[in-house]
Amino acid sequence: MKVRDILSLEKPSLSFEVFPPKTQDRFEVVSGAAMEIAQLKPDFMSVTYGAGGSTAKYTVEIAKSISDKGVTPLAHLTCVCSTKESILGKLSQMKENGIENILALRGDIPEGTVPSQWDFQYASELVSFIKENGDFCVGGACYPEKHVESLSEKEDLEHLKHKVECGCDFLTTQMFFDNDLFYKYLLRVRSAGIMVPVIPGIMPVTNGRQIERSCKLSGAVLPDRFKRIVERFSDDPKAMEQAGIAYATEQIIDLFANGINAVHVYSMNKPHIAQKIKENLSEIFK
Repeated sequence: MKVRDILSLEKPSLSFEVFPPKTQDRFEVVSGAAMEIAQLKPDFMSVTYGAGGSTAKYTVEIAKSISDKGVTPLAHLTCVCSTKESILGKLSQMKENGIENILALRGDIPEGTVPSQWDFQYASELVSFIKENGDFCVGGACYPEKHVESLSEKEDLEHLKHKVECGCDFLTTQMFFDNDLFYKYLLRVRSAGIMVPVIPGIMPVTNGRQIERSCKLSGAVLPDRFKRIVERFSDDPKAMEQAGIAYATEQIIDLFANGINAVHVYSMNKPHIAQKIKENLSEIFK
């Protein structure tokens, strides 16, 4: 099933994200975790793609396994350092494995590389190329707090609108911890004439130390309310996990209450966290 068709249904939907292993010796552990999350029957599951395509093989394998479990997979695909030929090869693999949903991303630029020498410099170019070479449903990323490389919110929205015009069927946001930021961002997106579905991305923070690095890379800002939670519980892993799940659950419920029908959870290969969030929402999804 295509993600755009799932999003067209007027009912709450919940999806989870997993990431492939970096090495073969971790494949069984990671694949097992992904299958446990698939057993929760989310509306779809996304599978990330390592820097420079380092986990490309595993992305397709895990996405196929998720599909075999009856859950719609969304495979990530990055174009940084890639050629048109190599991307065509990846698209062919996805077609062969029945994967029809792709999240098209540029990817992080490795130090010392020259983007102007690549076949693809922007995610929008990858979106167009995918659409020209298969019947794929294509998603893109967006940033409620502005992409870290954009000079202004206006420039960021202009790039986003171009990416959608190139063929994006839906958008998924970078993680955020203040729902008001998302609501204001969504108003700006709609005012810019971008009308495709925008799925908010929520990350349950279970490790107070790791979140600081994640925020630095993504540009996400921790509101004071959440900073106090991290300061109070970060030295107690179990307490931090419980508080992080509760905070994420509260965000999700607020989003649904305000008319947002689809939420994507960055579950970080942790089945018990995905399960707890699903349990916390059991009456909403009954």
